[in-house]
Amino acid sequence: MKKILIVDDHPDIRRLLSITLSREYDLAEASDGTSALEACRTHRPQAVLLDIMMPGEIDGLQVLQAVRADPELKNTLVAIITARGQAADYRLGQDLGADAYFIKPFSPLQVVSWLREKLK
Repeated sequence: MKKILIVDDHPDIRRLLSITLSREYDLAEASDGTSALEACRTHRPQAVLLDIMMPGEIDGLQVLQAVRADPELKNTLVAIITARGQAADYRLGQDLGADAYFIKPFSPLQVVSWLREKLK
């Protein structure tokens, strides 16, 4: 079973994604950037669903940069799931290497479809 890391500081978002994905994927969760990086290195997920704005020293974009810079993680799929929906935010996510960009409120079914397509 493929592993997905869900990273969001809001428990309701993590719960929504967990309920939606738990039948098809092995899930891990993190609530901030620091624990997200630790979970990436520990669990080696095939995909990360990553919020941008989180408390702590490391935000989602910094997590994305660290994942792309790590030779062992650089091929991990990363989908940004964020409330930051401006065109400049989207371009920045793409420039930093995001594989997808979902704007909150988002459809969990779109996320599932994207994962199914990318992880087949």
